[in-house]
Amino acid sequence: MTLASIDPASGERLATVEAHNAEQVETRVTRARDAWRRWRATSFADRAAIMMKAADLLESERSALGRLMTREMGKPIRAATEEAAKCATACRYYAANAEHHLSRRDVPTDDRESYVLFQPLGVVLAVMPWNFPFWQVFRFAAPALMAGNVALLKHASNVPQCALAIEDVLRRAGAPDGVFQTLLIGSSTVGPLIADDRIAAVTLTGSEAAGRDVGARAGREIKPSVLELGGSDPFIVMPSAALDDAVATAVRARTVNNGQSCIAAKRFIVHDAIFDAFARRFAEAMRSLRVGDPLDEQTEIGPLATAQILDDLDDQVRRTVAHGARLLAGGRRLERAGNFYEPTVLVDVPEDSPAAREELFGPVAPLFRARDTTDAIRIANATDFGLGAAAWTDDAREQRRFIEELESGTVAINGMVASDTRLPFGGIKTSGYGRELGEEGIRAFVNVKTVRVGGRRVTATE
Repeated sequence: MTLASIDPASGERLATVEAHNAEQVETRVTRARDAWRRWRATSFADRAAIMMKAADLLESERSALGRLMTREMGKPIRAATEEAAKCATACRYYAANAEHHLSRRDVPTDDRESYVLFQPLGVVLAVMPWNFPFWQVFRFAAPALMAGNVALLKHASNVPQCALAIEDVLRRAGAPDGVFQTLLIGSSTVGPLIADDRIAAVTLTGSEAAGRDVGARAGREIKPSVLELGGSDPFIVMPSAALDDAVATAVRARTVNNGQSCIAAKRFIVHDAIFDAFARRFAEAMRSLRVGDPLDEQTEIGPLATAQILDDLDDQVRRTVAHGARLLAGGRRLERAGNFYEPTVLVDVPEDSPAAREELFGPVAPLFRARDTTDAIRIANATDFGLGAAAWTDDAREQRRFIEELESGTVAINGMVASDTRLPFGGIKTSGYGRELGEEGIRAFVNVKTVRVGGRRVTATE
């Protein structure tokens, strides 16, 4: 079996990588288990030194790493370079804060001593997607490794070079042999790995279908899991909002990573009083985006990652139009080499159409009219997903309602949803469970151990 690296801007085969066979996988799993026994005993300071070195490498090599991401999955080069730098922030954050987040917590009781410890679980299997090929990995790896776990990465099959590059960065940063390893394997190998007694936990970022499968397997094995499964994030605009700012942010929120982001705004819910003005300005801005070579610094929209994603998006738009939606902009694939799709705006979108019910992974924006705050919240929550949500309003009462009533893991007021190393990230409903990042993220894969020491209390005077 081989894994192919294909340039989505041209269709050129960049590389072919041999997958690991069963014997090679076995060797790596054994190596990971043995490495954990040593790694868990290292100090936070020693782990932090490696994380800081990894951060330095990510920053100093961000141009080359960004180019690799762009060539392999198509994101615009500026965004790819920024992604490598963002990974460095995660390494530095956990290097500085891991010991504090996992420090012993004393709890007064009737015992002589009672306290809580946070101890690593062991080997964590990470099943990661292609859309943020470095960030998705480091937002898991930095806290997991700093907690004293070791990692096995099963990356998306279309980004094998990124997977190997990440392993190389951590190796050169000083991570001991076996602490972080890439497994070049297909999806069919994931199930047996989850069942392996040497695997302590699993984390997945990916589709709902993949999440259901991985979550079910982890549940059968009684192993902890974290699932981030995408979303259909609402972006609400009310009459009191600064309309120009809302439009500009809406365009960025929809088109980040060529529209292929779990937390990209995907459904735009606009109050009826300003709907026409918003739609006109939004469509103009989407039409003006520069589509082209993702290696060009001026490009704003590059290709979709694979031909299948392009076919799926085109089909979703066609079915939505067949349901009665109207195109304000775009609506077709571009007649050129590569997986390019026009920035697209849909209005009069029925609430039972594909654009309302399915996740759109590409630069396509459906717009919905809302009568008032209650109607906007109803439309926003009318989805199986619950990852992020944004609301634009300067009315304090509306802000409170959106914060309290929107069903999502993150709510942004007068801004766009974005992950931040310092804040927990994750969703509810079919967007998954568990949290990455922040203090909650590093505690995702630890044993919260309660310790009670009996006997007479000893006072300082004794």
